[in-house]
Order: sequence, then C-alpha cells, then structure tokens
Amino acid sequence: MNSRTKQVGAVLLVASLLLSVFGIAAAPAVQADGHCYDGEQASGAVYRICMPPEGEWNGDLVLYAHGYVAFNRPVAIPEDQLVLPDGTYVPEIINDLGYAFAATSYSVNGLAVKQGLADLVDLVGIFSSEHGNPEYTYLTGPSEGGLITALGVERHPEIFDGGLSTCGPVGDFHQQVNYWGDVRVLFDYFFPGVIPGSPVDIPEEVIANWDAFYEPLVEQTLRDHPGETLQLLRTARVPRNPFDAESEIEALVQLLWYNVFATNDGIEKLGGQPYDNHRRFYVGSNNDWRLNRKVARFRADEAAVTEIEAHYQTSGDLSVPVVTVHTLGDPVVPYWHERLYEEKILANGDQALHVNVPSLRYGHCNFTATEVLASFGLLVYQVTGELPLDLLTAPAAELDVLISR
Repeated sequence: MNSRTKQVGAVLLVASLLLSVFGIAAAPAVQADGHCYDGEQASGAVYRICMPPEGEWNGDLVLYAHGYVAFNRPVAIPEDQLVLPDGTYVPEIINDLGYAFAATSYSVNGLAVKQGLADLVDLVGIFSSEHGNPEYTYLTGPSEGGLITALGVERHPEIFDGGLSTCGPVGDFHQQVNYWGDVRVLFDYFFPGVIPGSPVDIPEEVIANWDAFYEPLVEQTLRDHPGETLQLLRTARVPRNPFDAESEIEALVQLLWYNVFATNDGIEKLGGQPYDNHRRFYVGSNNDWRLNRKVARFRADEAAVTEIEAHYQTSGDLSVPVVTVHTLGDPVVPYWHERLYEEKILANGDQALHVNVPSLRYGHCNFTATEVLASFGLLVYQVTGELPLDLLTAPAAELDVLISR
C-alpha cells in the first residue's frame, strides 16, 4: 500500500472511529474475535489490539482515547464506542484499510485523564513488543479523550507523531470544573430542592435513581419553567441555540448529569473539592443582586487545585502536530477552551504545529463525517508532509481549511 493510499485510509478510519461516539446511543457489546485480541495491562486496564491479516499491515497504528465513562460502570473496553449505528465494528473497518488499531479501557472509569494517558503510553509499548514499532502512531479521542490526546502529544512526542483532539477541555480544566459546578449551583438557586444534596456532595440515592427518576424530573422542571430556565442559561453562560430551545434543555440535563456522576469521583481522585465560586459575580438573572446574595458559595481545596495544575492542564508546548476540532456551540465543553489553548500555544511560539477546526453547529462533539475527515487529513499532512488526494472530493468549506494552512 503506497503512502497516499495509507493516508486516505487513515482519514476514513478515524472518521468512522470518532463518529461511533458522537451522540450515538450505546450498542450491544461486541466480542473481540478474528484478528483482535484482548489482554490485561499491569495497571489492571483491559486493552484490545486488532491487526490486519498477515502481510497487509501498512505499518501505522491508530490509538483511541475513549470518552468519559461513568465511575460506577465496570472497567472494560467501552464497546458502545466501538460500534457504528448500523452495527459495524470499527476496528474491523480499520483493519480492512490496513491499519493496526489499539484501545484501552483505562485502569479506572470516571475522571481518568491521568491514568488513561499512562495506560495509552503503556499500550504503545505492548504493541511494539508484539508487532514492532509503528511507522506513525496517531492518538485521537473525543471529550475526555480529547484532553488525554492533547496532553499525550505535549508530554510524549517521542511516542505520538500527532494527535486529533476533538471537543475536549484543552484550554483550562479548572475552568471546566467551575463551569459544570456553576450550572448545578445556579440550578439549585432557580429550582431549589429538585435535586437533593449539595453541588459538591452527591447523595448515593441521586446517583442510583438518576435515570429512572431525577433526570425526567429535571427535564420536566426545566420545560415547565421557561423563564427560570432562560435565566439559568444566561447566568451559567451556557452556549445558546437560537433555533432549538429543546436542545438547550437537553444540554442542561447533560451538564447536570456530569455534576451527579463526576463530582464525588472527582473529589476522591483529586484529593479535595475543586469547585470554586466564592468570588464569582453572576449576571443575567432578573435580579442579579438577590442571586449573588443567596446563591450557594464554595471554595476549592488547595490540594485539588494543585493536582489539576500538575496533571490535567495543557501547557501548549508542542513538538508534534495537533489538530483540535470543536463546535462553536458546544454547551458541555464550550468553545472558549480553544481560545485559551491557542493563547498557551502562542506563548510557546508553537502555533505552526496547531490548527483548530471550528464547526458551525450546536452540541457536544456534534461533527459531520466530512469535518472529521478533513481534520484528520490535515493532521496527516502536518505529520507526513503529503496531502491525501482523496480529500479533493471533500466539500469546499472543509477543503478551504486545508489549503489555507
């Protein structure tokens, strides 16, 4: 397989891979078979390696950093992130194109950035010991996996030749934590008593009954009180969708899901409570003075802040290319992360190694196949110096992104 064919295949396989996790409901688990095999890492993580038939491997490896998995799920390969809506198994597509595929469950669920990156680095070593060193190793992932990807290419350029980071909190993880916390604190102000407990201490009863009881209750409460819902959106600075109010309600429910399922787990792993709003002045309500007098206030624990700075913050110091993709209307991980990340990169003088591809759309990780294809094609071009010719068939908007760089 020649280099141009190899690059085009990479574009197509990553498009398929990422589309499997962008807003798609969980699919039935698929048992690893054929050319795939599973193993256990020293950390306790489960890994999967899938190889093309003998003699057909093109020499490249694609590593997948999966997105957030709730802390209370078993540690396992997230099968729902490896299956397309029609039931197609993504590693099989990748192998058919001649690429090796590898993924890890990570050794923990929930907040798994630190452990996930360590498991991915370890997995490259496992792969190389069994199949030889890849010619190119690409790291890619969405959401939490997007942050892992950005951190991976920054901290391990000797391992990863480039990264495609999509919809991740790459600009400032602490600000992301505060954003999620603000949504819950302000929800409790406008809708007191709907969700029991504290924004920084979630009762087990709420976690256990979220799907069956609290999520429908929250959704109906937001729908029944449009005035308060609008104030919540404004004061929490949640990106708006002027064309679809229902999608805004869905976004708020999703944000509150993260508060419920990520808070206790995050506090345990960070060694303290990371949310801080003790000096925040909220604006956008019908009575900002009353809101700021009455809203609950919290101070972050220094231990949690220190842990975030050490292990969860990007530096913007690049040695290999990274392409970031983000919807301008992402309500879960807002687009302002891209501005903050670019500022870090500019401060290091590494802007030639970074391209951000914005998507004019609402929703978290809500991309089209063409956008993902063009973005990965750009990464391949930056890594290898060759532009995949098949991208010339992409729509003009995506092609313009490539040739303007």
